[in-house]
Amino acid sequence: MSQHNPAEQKVLSAVPEAAPAATPPNRRVLLIAGLIALAALGAGGRMWYRGHHYVETENAYVAGHVHPVSARIAGVVTKVLVEDNQLVKAGDVIAELDPFDQQVKVEQIQAQIASVQQQVLQADAQIAQVNAQASAASAQVAQAQANQLRATQDAERYGQLYTSQMKAVSKAELDAANAARASATADVAARKDSAEAAKAQIGSATSAREVLKAQVKVLQVQLKDAQQQLAYNRIIAPVDGRVGKRSLEVGQRVQPGQQLVALVQDNVWITANFKETQLADMRVGQHVNLTIDALPGKELVGRVDSFSPASGAQFALLPADNATGNFTKIVQRVPVKITFKPEDLKAYEGRLVPGMSAIAEVSIKSDANAK
Repeated sequence: MSQHNPAEQKVLSAVPEAAPAATPPNRRVLLIAGLIALAALGAGGRMWYRGHHYVETENAYVAGHVHPVSARIAGVVTKVLVEDNQLVKAGDVIAELDPFDQQVKVEQIQAQIASVQQQVLQADAQIAQVNAQASAASAQVAQAQANQLRATQDAERYGQLYTSQMKAVSKAELDAANAARASATADVAARKDSAEAAKAQIGSATSAREVLKAQVKVLQVQLKDAQQQLAYNRIIAPVDGRVGKRSLEVGQRVQPGQQLVALVQDNVWITANFKETQLADMRVGQHVNLTIDALPGKELVGRVDSFSPASGAQFALLPADNATGNFTKIVQRVPVKITFKPEDLKAYEGRLVPGMSAIAEVSIKSDANAK
C-alpha cells in the first residue's frame, strides 16, 4: 500500500463524498394523499350540490293548537274529572263547580216571574171590569140622550102652546119643560164624560198590563242568563285534545277567566325560522325533509304550507327602531309553516308535541305543485 503524506490526506478528506441515489416515493403516502384529495373533492361537490338544491335551518320547532280552558264564573271546585295528559273529547266535562249560588238566583227569578204573571192576571181582570164600566157608561149615555130628546120635544111642544096669541099651558109648565130639557142636556154631557173616563181607564189598565208583560219578558231573559250561569258550573272541553298544565284541585276557588287546564290537539306542524336570504327560491308546496330531535334516526316528510306576513322581529314585544342613528343591519328571520304528511302524523301520534326542536331541509328544486 502506498503511503500518503499528511498533506494529501487533508486534501482527500476535504473532497465531499458522492450523494446517494434518490429513492422512489412511497406508494402508501401517494394513496393516502389521493384519498384525501378525493374526499375533499367529494365534500366540496356535496356542499355545492346541497347549497344549490337545499336550504336548511335548525331554528325550527313543532307547533300546534294549545287551547286554554278557563272558568266563566266564580265558584268552588267540587269535582275534577280529568287527569294529567288524559285524552278528552269535545263536550267532555273537565270539572264541576258548586252550583248553589246560581241555583238560588234561578229560583229567585222564577219566583219574580210567577209574581209578575199574577199581576198580569189581575190587570186582565181589571181591564175586564173597566170594559164593563165603559159599556154601562155608554148605555147610560144612550139613555140620557133619549131623555134629552124627550125633554127637548116636550119643551118645544110647551113653547108652541104658550105664545102671545095662545095660552094653552101655563108659564110654569113651560119653564119646567125648558128646565127639564136643560137638565137632560147636562146629564148627557155628564154621561159622556163618564164614558170617556171609563175608556181612559181601559187604556190605562191596558198599558199597565203591557208594562207587566214587558217585565215578564225581562225576567225571562234574566232567567235564561241565570240558567246559563248555572250551566257554566260544568267546565266543558271545547275541542278534542290531551290535558296539559292542569292547575285544578277540589276545594279550589276559581275566578272568571282563570286558566285551569290546557288542551293540546294532535294536529301539529313545524314553524321554521329561515333567514331572509334563504327565501329567494322557496315556494309553497316544496318538499321538506324533517328531523325531530326527539325521534333520532327518523326522517319525516313535510311540505311548505305558508310564509309569515312579517318577520319575527315585527311581532316582538319591543320591535327595534331602525330610525335611530346607531343602526346595525341584522339578517332577519321569517317564520315558515311546514305541514307533516298525514301518514307521519298518524304514525307518530302522541309523540309529536308542540315545543320540540327540529331541523328543516327544504328542497328548493322540487316541484312546488307536487302533492
